[in-house]
Amino acid sequence: MAARKISIVESAGSSAPRRDEPANPALWVCGLLQAGDSFFPTGSYAHSYGLEGLVQEGVVRDRATLRDFIFLSALPALGHAELPLAAHAWRAFGAPDWTEIGELCVLSSALRSTREARMASENIGRQRAELAANLRDSALAREFLRRSTEHHWPGATAVSAALEGRVLGAPLPAILAGVSYASLASLLSAAMKLLRLGQNGAQSLLTEALATAPKFIAAAEQIPRNEIGWFNPWLDIAAARHETADSRMFIS
Repeated sequence: MAARKISIVESAGSSAPRRDEPANPALWVCGLLQAGDSFFPTGSYAHSYGLEGLVQEGVVRDRATLRDFIFLSALPALGHAELPLAAHAWRAFGAPDWTEIGELCVLSSALRSTREARMASENIGRQRAELAANLRDSALAREFLRRSTEHHWPGATAVSAALEGRVLGAPLPAILAGVSYASLASLLSAAMKLLRLGQNGAQSLLTEALATAPKFIAAAEQIPRNEIGWFNPWLDIAAARHETADSRMFIS
C-alpha cells in the first residue's frame, strides 16, 4: 500500500490538522515556489543578513571571498540553526504542540545576537505567517498568530516556513529545501547589488551551494533541540556596525 501523506484540511472552528487524502504534490510545490520568490511580499529581499556590513569592512570584496563566506558561514548557519529549527517546528505543528512552538520562536530570536537580525527574522516570520493565514485561509496559521500575539512570541522565519509547509501539506525535506534555496538566493541577490558579480556568477555560486543542500538537510533533521545554534562573531560584529553606518542599501 502506498504511504499516505499528511495534508492540512481543517474543519470549521478547529486549528488542529487531521489526516486526510494525500496532498497533491503540484499544490505544495507551487506553494513553496511562490513563498521562495522575490515577488512574495515577506520583505526578505530588503535584507542582506549581515553581508553589507562585511562588504563595508572589506572582508567580502569579490567572488572568491563571497564564496568563502557562503561555505564557511552561511551554509553552516543553515545546517546548525535555521534548518533544525524548521524541522522541529514542522514536527511540532503536526500535533500541534503549542508549548514547543512557542519555545522554538524564542530560541530563534535568541540565536540572533544583533538587533537588526532579530528584527529581520521577526518581521519576515510574522508576515509569512499572516500570508499563510490569509492566502491559504488556514485555521492552523490563524491559531498560531493568535497564540503568538497572546504570549508575545517573537516572529521566526524558520517557524513560519514550517507552518506554511504544514498548511500546504508538504513533506519535511521539501520545506528544508525551500528554506535553503530562499536563504541562499536572498543572500546572492544582495551580493549582486553590493559587489561586481553578474547573474552568471551569482548563479554558479548558488548552484555550487545548493549541491551541498541534501547533506545539510539530512543532518539538520537529526539535530536535537539542545544542540541547535551557530555563532560567528566575525559576522555579528560587522552586522552590528552596519546598523550605524553612514549609508546603506539594506536594512540589515
